[in-house]
Amino acid sequence: MTAPILAETTGATLRITFARPDTLNAFTTEMFTLAADAVEKTAEDSAVRVVLLTGAGRAFSSGADLTGAEIDGVPDTGTIDAANRLTLALRRTPKPVVAAVNGPAVGVGCSIALAADLTIARESAYFLLAFANVGLMPDGGATALIPAAVGRARAARMAMLAERIPAPLAAEWGMIAKTVPDDEFPAEVERIVARLAEGPTAAYAQTKRALNATALAQLEIALAIERESQSALFATEDFTEGVAAFRAKRTAVFRGR
Repeated sequence: MTAPILAETTGATLRITFARPDTLNAFTTEMFTLAADAVEKTAEDSAVRVVLLTGAGRAFSSGADLTGAEIDGVPDTGTIDAANRLTLALRRTPKPVVAAVNGPAVGVGCSIALAADLTIARESAYFLLAFANVGLMPDGGATALIPAAVGRARAARMAMLAERIPAPLAAEWGMIAKTVPDDEFPAEVERIVARLAEGPTAAYAQTKRALNATALAQLEIALAIERESQSALFATEDFTEGVAAFRAKRTAVFRGR
């Protein structure tokens, strides 16, 4: 079987590719765990000076894989715990992290993309918190990461209306670092990664530490609230209906219970 992620070190760069293109790189617990393992190891690896995240094929990630989500009974929180571990690994590693968003970044895929230090996107990419469409709330740290970047009003707009945000608008809002024309994207990503790999690693680490302490001081609190709240939402009729509608490719009918 093909590995769900590819993690390889080339030069001074750890390159992590989400590698389930047939599902638009929908995340499984295993994918989060493997990616977190790789990122956590960079903290003590002096050979790695920058981490790069991207997706195989035409998407960064379509979010959590709902094809196996339970309808009868309550899903466990293993996937949430694994996603939270990856988000924290990306913020805690002293190495700069670049997310090369090569296509849609949806649901928790959006959260992971925005947990990077520099998020670079193709002009054709977009960001979408699709959780409300299946009766859930944002997780993976989105309730801290997005307001820190764009403010509460825009974060609520994304979370509650499940509105697709094109990459150029995301850059205009300050949610991501920049967008790049599609045909120039690979070269620009390599240029930025090379610059970081050749840069002052210790200074980057201290800059990241300060930004975590100020702009993202509430991240761990948000992750805990997301976990508790999402667990409660897993038991609702709205979630059951949301997943059933997703599978049937129809509009969900929510009843608020």
